[in-house]
Amino acid sequence: MKELINLQLMMFALIITGLILKKVGVVGKEVQKGMTNLVIDLILPCNIIYSFMIKFSSKIAQDFVVILVISILIQVFCVILGGVLYNKCSVKRKKCLRYATICSNAGFLGNPIAQGVFGMMGLTLASIYLIPQRIMMWSEGVSVFTEAPTKKEMLKKIFTHPCIIACEIGIVLMLTGWRPPHFLEETITSVSNCNTAMSMLVIGMILADADPKTIIDKDVLFYTFIRLLIIPFCVFIPCWLLHTDSLVMGVSVILAAMPAGATTTILASKYDCEEEFSVKLVVFSTAASLITTPLWNMILLKF
Repeated sequence: MKELINLQLMMFALIITGLILKKVGVVGKEVQKGMTNLVIDLILPCNIIYSFMIKFSSKIAQDFVVILVISILIQVFCVILGGVLYNKCSVKRKKCLRYATICSNAGFLGNPIAQGVFGMMGLTLASIYLIPQRIMMWSEGVSVFTEAPTKKEMLKKIFTHPCIIACEIGIVLMLTGWRPPHFLEETITSVSNCNTAMSMLVIGMILADADPKTIIDKDVLFYTFIRLLIIPFCVFIPCWLLHTDSLVMGVSVILAAMPAGATTTILASKYDCEEEFSVKLVVFSTAASLITTPLWNMILLKF
């Protein structure tokens, strides 16, 4: 419990640092965008490759299959949920809410939290868990805002995504037992170690864009309740009843409890779908996750 509290305090301190840097003008929108791209295109892929530098075993193979199945089921559940929950909202709001339900921030925020809470194996399982979400992001997710992408476009987006490529490289390294030259392995490890700090700083910068006077909205509150509490609860109960491995269950629940992804705002802006509302979704759910994530961690410690 002490380690968990220290982890949460460390992440909170980094988030506050990012918020202050943005508020005082040290970091602007362009720098923030550059840092986000740096995390997604370099740091996260190195973090994923690093996570697979473990000794392969039949137990690991079994855990991979289980968490992959869980992740696929969660994605299907979220697509269905997003299609039925927000019918009373305006068309543009519904698009933001549906996308944010399907595509959480697990791809950005999940890895550092999984590594911090569950260690190296937690990071590896998180990388496998996120494969279906990354695929869904460029297929069903994008089609929420626009016409469904063609099969060629979708496959190109999926297979050229840096994190998917990193997973492929990592799996090969793990299965073959081959290791890159020492200097290259150290380079990957060094870049990987930046993941938590950079990710949390960017989250703080996102929070800095919030206007406390206007951020509270009934649709935002409803979404946050669904995304941070109901969805992870619907993952936790079946995993617990089926006696799923505690590590697999822990990673699945924590990643299912991640807030709205920043891509919600990017796509809302691109397709003119209430960008201001999408910012509220991302900012408020991210702020609320600072409370709900430790809560889920404490619940999982008891099982």
